[in-house]
Amino acid sequence: MSRRQLLQGHIDVTDPGRSEPTPCTVHPDIIAATTIPMPDNNPDRILDTIAEDRLRLIYEGELAYLRGDFAQTMRCFQKTEGDDAARLRACPVTIAAAISLGDYRAYRSIESYLKRCAEAYKGSNIAALAELSLATAAVSVIAPNMAPDWLKSGDFSALPAQAKPNALYLRAKYFHCTGQIDAMLVTAQTALILLEPEQGITQTGIYLHVTRAVACHALGQEDEAQSFLLEAMRLALPHGFITPFAEVVTALGGLMEQCLEREFPGYYDAVIGQWKQTWKNWISFHNQFTKDNITLMLTLREYHIALLVARRVPYAKIAKQQCVSEGRLRNIMQDIYQKLFISGRSELAKCVF
Repeated sequence: MSRRQLLQGHIDVTDPGRSEPTPCTVHPDIIAATTIPMPDNNPDRILDTIAEDRLRLIYEGELAYLRGDFAQTMRCFQKTEGDDAARLRACPVTIAAAISLGDYRAYRSIESYLKRCAEAYKGSNIAALAELSLATAAVSVIAPNMAPDWLKSGDFSALPAQAKPNALYLRAKYFHCTGQIDAMLVTAQTALILLEPEQGITQTGIYLHVTRAVACHALGQEDEAQSFLLEAMRLALPHGFITPFAEVVTALGGLMEQCLEREFPGYYDAVIGQWKQTWKNWISFHNQFTKDNITLMLTLREYHIALLVARRVPYAKIAKQQCVSEGRLRNIMQDIYQKLFISGRSELAKCVF
């Protein structure tokens, strides 16, 4: 199919078999206009400052996603039909929304669109932006082998400057997937430094604060993890932004519940409820991407423990987080090894990652 033929159609997330277009240009203005920080006292006011409807849709989709209204995020994406540049810009949050909804059909349609963009404009910033959206899905469902080579190597030269903080966030997530926790922490801190001059709230900024907390937790720096997590909560939860926290409940052990109960009890049910509702969908996509059934063979608790053990978290620390004795934890691990027909941590890491 020629590039001209690609440009004649438009993506329909209800029909993954249709030919998707590729945008002929993605002006830096579009990226710049949709990465403006939202007012920290009322993020929704950003909608009043955006004159163009197509750009306002991007913010509406992001705000809806942060609040767990994934169906609204999908509706905003559908309204970008006919504006390929805006559509490509909206893809990162929309592809995550499709996974949270467990909508594999919609995901495949968006994925097909992005892959056509990447192929038709190989080596350009358009291809890099398309791959950025695909990387969002890959690292979020712990399928690091699907991440693009430039994310693995840290070469962001093809990306517009405004997209680089988000790329650094995804690189930090990639390091988390591959067990490189020190690199994960350094990357998240570096990205936050880049964002520091900005006044207001950004989606990437919230996620970087949360990622820094996850890294500290994995490194056993519990006081720092709690401090960073609470900092993120104070930034986001007063505006109803629950999704960044629901997505990392498992990665933080019991720390998320502790912080919510103590500091934000009014959001406890919303965050934990969303985690329970969407985590199974992320697990399902993990199985689709990695072609394994580990998360069908293990209970949710067993999978959480397996992730920690595969990342070589000490048994004493895991036992404390899970409120069990080390002896009981070793028995649980023997059950996990038997279910997966493996014998130790090294094999477990291959199964999990």
